[in-house]
Amino acid sequence: MSFKHYYLLLVLMCSAASAQYISTDETYTPLQLIENVLINSGCASVSNVTVSGGNFVTGENSWGYFNANGSSFPFAEGIILSTGKITDAQGPNNFVSDDGNGMSWDGDLDLNQALNITNSINATYLEFDFIPLGNQISFDYIFASEEYHGNATCTYSDGFAFLLKEVGNPTYQNLALIPNTTIPVKVTSVHPDIPGSCAAQNEQYFDAFNDTEYPTNFNGQTKVLTAKSAVIPGHQYHIKLVIADEGNYRYDSAIFLKGSSFELGVDLGPDRTFANQNAVCYNESLTLIGTSAGALSYQWNFNGTPIAGQNTATLNFNPPYLSSQNGTYSLKTIYSATCTTSSAIDLNFAPQLVTGQTSYSYCDADALQDGITTITLSDIIPTLFLNLPTSYQVSFYDSPTSTTPLSNSYLNTIPLHQPIYAKIDNNNCYTAIPVTITITVFTDTITDETICLCNNTPVTLAADSGYKSYLWNTGETTLSIQVTVPATYTVTIENADGCNKIKTFTVIGSEIATISNIIISDLIDNSSVEIVPSGNGNYDYSLDGVRYQDSPIFEHLSGIVYTAFVRDKNGCGIAEQEFNLLQIPKYFTPNNDGFNDYWNIKGINSVSPNANSIIYIFDRFGKLIKQISPTSLGWDSSFNGKQMPADDYWYYIQLKDGRSAKGHFTLKR
Repeated sequence: MSFKHYYLLLVLMCSAASAQYISTDETYTPLQLIENVLINSGCASVSNVTVSGGNFVTGENSWGYFNANGSSFPFAEGIILSTGKITDAQGPNNFVSDDGNGMSWDGDLDLNQALNITNSINATYLEFDFIPLGNQISFDYIFASEEYHGNATCTYSDGFAFLLKEVGNPTYQNLALIPNTTIPVKVTSVHPDIPGSCAAQNEQYFDAFNDTEYPTNFNGQTKVLTAKSAVIPGHQYHIKLVIADEGNYRYDSAIFLKGSSFELGVDLGPDRTFANQNAVCYNESLTLIGTSAGALSYQWNFNGTPIAGQNTATLNFNPPYLSSQNGTYSLKTIYSATCTTSSAIDLNFAPQLVTGQTSYSYCDADALQDGITTITLSDIIPTLFLNLPTSYQVSFYDSPTSTTPLSNSYLNTIPLHQPIYAKIDNNNCYTAIPVTITITVFTDTITDETICLCNNTPVTLAADSGYKSYLWNTGETTLSIQVTVPATYTVTIENADGCNKIKTFTVIGSEIATISNIIISDLIDNSSVEIVPSGNGNYDYSLDGVRYQDSPIFEHLSGIVYTAFVRDKNGCGIAEQEFNLLQIPKYFTPNNDGFNDYWNIKGINSVSPNANSIIYIFDRFGKLIKQISPTSLGWDSSFNGKQMPADDYWYYIQLKDGRSAKGHFTLKR
């Protein structure tokens, strides 16, 4: 690439970059700014133009002309008045404009009085006299400021005013106000919510906080606002457009006045819009009057397009209306070949509302089926009104004359049947619409059930019969279902009125037990057993099959042959197993009467694992008297053919299962 081509590309790139920001021009005279930029019409009758601003040693001005310069700034061109150098107002937004320090740059007494302050400094103003042709003036503007940043947004603001008075009248009125209020436009009066610092103020008129790549070098600005006032045609007026820092020179601000926006037309009345809550009613006739002395001709327009045949000073509207008639109506008034004014009004026409459903039935949704329940009133609106404009706000009231809206989550106060009334809150064209609320009850008792699923055998869950429909949480719609898995199952039962109740089945898995072990503690004075089951169930225990207990442990057992019973509490069956306890008699009476003639332990038979165990009997001196088998009759009290005397004798038992025991018993004569 040649140097020439490279240089051309660089120039084009720089030009493209600079086109992102506004440009300013300080060569315009004050009269040129008013006549050729702000008014830009042959209708102007301007005199006594005066300007004042900062006297910077470098020669820059705090007032002048600006051009959007291909950027996204809302105004193509206009006038800028600043508390600093207007050259510093050009983007990008990459430094804080802080001009005016140490210049003895005074404030403005008229501004102080208009804003009720005493400490303005660094004031810039542009003022002039004019004679209006119509009965209204208006112009568009934007307020921008470096004070739109952080918490300062809540606390600090420079001030500005558009001060108007009839010549000879000592009192100004300020046109730079929040629409439909007496509040001056400031940083502190127009901003969004600042978390942790302050709530939003007139946020609908705030535009944005700016990043670096913005057409101006200000941190934020308002949306496009319109200043307007009624005037008397042919009378001379004086207007002063003024801005100043408040308190100190820090953080400059500016007002941007849109070029060609200063209109000298007629007042067609306030905008009648949905947003302003004053739309033209569906049954109302309206006449716009734009009569102006000295006018040669008129032309009415709708959304910028001439309305055929409407070339008089009035425009009439009569019902019925269509939504296609909503828009901006303007009147072009021609006074001469070089003087044409335009006046505009926004009109919305409220439609005649078409009501649909006005009676609604709901099921009593709480446990107490008394015809009192909570409903969501906003759910009614889509079917109550069939052609409701999106901007309409509907509320409900307990009487046609009530001014206290009902809660959207509404608990009716009259059981079963409740009348309420719907009203359009933000439009006074309509009367209250009566709405009937019916609450249907489901009074039948539906009882939940707990059912056991035994040994993985399928079980049938049956809902209460005689109702309109059934919907199980399994997706089935039959009266009953069969399940094979323990879980919680629900069925929604719908009655003939369309109301529902839910029945819950808690299915518990269970099974008959397996007795895996019986832990025996015998050969002691207090024999006991512990029954050890296995299985998925909830069990209780018995040794006689009649009396059951939750504990698997049984104590103080004196019998020999027992049966252990393990019962599933959910009815899935009873497991049983016989077992023996070994009992050691405390005495015996060998007198050949057939009772207790032999001494031996009890509970071991020939098929017992301990059948081959050995029992040793000793006298009190430790002499072995007898060795017996637990399956024999036992000891008959003899030793070497002689009967032993009555006394206590000792035993030692060694069982084949590894257990052993020793103790004593009594031989009684």
